[in-house]
Amino acid sequence: MKDQIFEQCHRHFNDIVAIRRDIHQYPELGFDVHRTAGIAADALQALEIPVKTGIGRTGVVGDLEVPGATKRIALRADMDALPIQELTDVPYKSKIDGKAHLCGHDAHTAMLIGTARILSEFRSSLKTHVRFIFQPSEEALPGGAPAMIADGALEDVDEIYGIHVFPLYTVGEYATCSGPMLAQSDTFQITLTGTGGHAAFPHLTVDPIVISAQFVTALQSIIARNVNPLDSAVVSVTQFHGGDANLQNGLTGAALNVIPPKVLIGGTVRTLQKAVQTRVRGQLERLLAGLADAHNATYTFDYQEGYPVTYNHEPCVSTAVSTARGLVGENNLIFPVLPILGGEDFGYYSQKIPACFVMVGAGNEEKGIVNMCHHPQFDIDETCMIYGMALLTNLAML
Repeated sequence: MKDQIFEQCHRHFNDIVAIRRDIHQYPELGFDVHRTAGIAADALQALEIPVKTGIGRTGVVGDLEVPGATKRIALRADMDALPIQELTDVPYKSKIDGKAHLCGHDAHTAMLIGTARILSEFRSSLKTHVRFIFQPSEEALPGGAPAMIADGALEDVDEIYGIHVFPLYTVGEYATCSGPMLAQSDTFQITLTGTGGHAAFPHLTVDPIVISAQFVTALQSIIARNVNPLDSAVVSVTQFHGGDANLQNGLTGAALNVIPPKVLIGGTVRTLQKAVQTRVRGQLERLLAGLADAHNATYTFDYQEGYPVTYNHEPCVSTAVSTARGLVGENNLIFPVLPILGGEDFGYYSQKIPACFVMVGAGNEEKGIVNMCHHPQFDIDETCMIYGMALLTNLAML
């Protein structure tokens, strides 16, 4: 059966590439994925698979029913792009300024369409019902998964599987693990307010630059001295703004002799356990409050919890691992892979029912395809879609 499935993946490959490239050229953000959802819905309807549209606002759900089956698995693909300018020179480059499929969701959608086509051809061999979930808004909080779940996307589903193209692994490789697979990724925004003034008279000011610099430096002690070294946690400051400089033109035109009244700080907290996340969040604000109080400054602290941890359940992991091993062999299976501290709203599904998330190798150093997801020059070796379709198809055939 493995050889037959790979044969079908190769047979559909060129058409699936064309679908992926079409979606890639017309990226859509968040819940505004009407064109992409239409492509998915039309593809399922052409296979005579009953389709529901408008699920989770703009999602698509299709059910391949199998007479006599008592189990239903779901296969999920996300459809949305990123608000980033693409800097590749591929012929299928995004035609929409400031929007691009730089995380591979175009490939995920195309692969699930291909999987539906192949499974339709193997209807008589299926032993389980299969639900195809095409989801909007994975990239932006609050995520599309909660809306899909609220509209019944998981109703009567026993297990769910998701895949993600991953350029850090080579085409033909799969990677997964048991337990936490992807992190809860939170964000924070801080405004630290002092008293501005002339740089020649710092004693007459409350300098938010100095206080903020102390805060950013001390921030790393939260992980180093408050989190068990065997637990995973990362705090990263990604934005630090103070003064009136034009950030795009360096310090040109900035008043270099002025201490500003406030500083804006932003960043992320990434954890794999709720207890660790709670501790880090609390320590972060306590550190900020202590420094502000010590210097007679004030602050605001806005903390936004991100998607929950994506948790891989047994026996779904065993099923995915044995399937992947059968497709590519032991040497091309990375198991258990270390958890990744990126976030994914697939975590909402894994909170509700048994689930497994698998990374599909999409990199190719010889072709220069090495840039990570969200990089402006991100791309995939499209051959990876053969392996993505093969995995999803085999999972539904068990």
